[in-house]
Amino acid sequence: MTDRLPPLTALRAFEAAARNLSFAAAAAELNVTPAALSFQIKSLEAHFGAPLFRRLNRAVELTEAGLALAPGATDGFQTLAAAWRAAQRTQDHQSLTVTAGPAFTAKWLAPRLFDFAQAHPEIELRFSASLRKVDLARDNIDVALRFGASVDPDLYALPLADEWVTPVMTPEMAARYPTPSSLRNAPLIVDDSIAFLDPPMDWNSWFAAMGLAPPAALGPRFSQADHATDAALAGVGVVLGRRALVIKDLVEGRLVAPYNAALDTGARFWFLCPKSAQDRPQIAAFRQWIIDEISKTSEVADSVPIIARQPA
Repeated sequence: MTDRLPPLTALRAFEAAARNLSFAAAAAELNVTPAALSFQIKSLEAHFGAPLFRRLNRAVELTEAGLALAPGATDGFQTLAAAWRAAQRTQDHQSLTVTAGPAFTAKWLAPRLFDFAQAHPEIELRFSASLRKVDLARDNIDVALRFGASVDPDLYALPLADEWVTPVMTPEMAARYPTPSSLRNAPLIVDDSIAFLDPPMDWNSWFAAMGLAPPAALGPRFSQADHATDAALAGVGVVLGRRALVIKDLVEGRLVAPYNAALDTGARFWFLCPKSAQDRPQIAAFRQWIIDEISKTSEVADSVPIIARQPA
């Protein structure tokens, strides 16, 4: 037995066979003949000095040594594949793959994307609306837009505008509830998507910060922030609107924030990408476009004062 690594082709054949537990399926996956795959595995076993598979009737199973080798072989080839994709992306200056949460995609990105497409027709933009935690290299993602208080220090992270929440509603509903105290009798929409924030950003917190007793009852609950905002736009009730998700509606008058008082969430949206990729032309262009778009509504966003919450 030697510490010298065996040929990569032999390891690749072993990894496919170990994952499929079938020489025939592995050969088909690698586009080689079963005889060629069997030869590679036999050469690997000769290099190792012991069997890695038990050959059964119409089946194979891993030996103890094969079981020890298989997970690392799979991880190694996945790492190589991710590195190869990452290297390929450094040569691609025309496509950009972005992931963002469904609410941010629907309420912030989608209404503005036509302007980006007009300004950068050379960039092919692809979106994945998901809150799933992603590995940018493994998942072939160039940019992630994520909401939270902190981010992975290994990534390039640009903090976007501060996020606040404030009661927003249609102008017609604002006429029915002209003061913060009158809001206690309004249908209060609950956005459960930010229930993870600590301290809480909920109706009890907002009323306490205003020096008011909590509301007697709450209205409909939504697990997605864009659904909660859409309900407010439809006149269903009042929602604690998050800056990024309601600012366009505030600027354009579909919603109003009549009480001039917001809670600072302590979190924000972040522009994330690999540190080695932050200056790639399409990433730099997309980053600058987001900064410019935020600045267009900053006057309205900054006009809503942050109120200090009362001690619990």
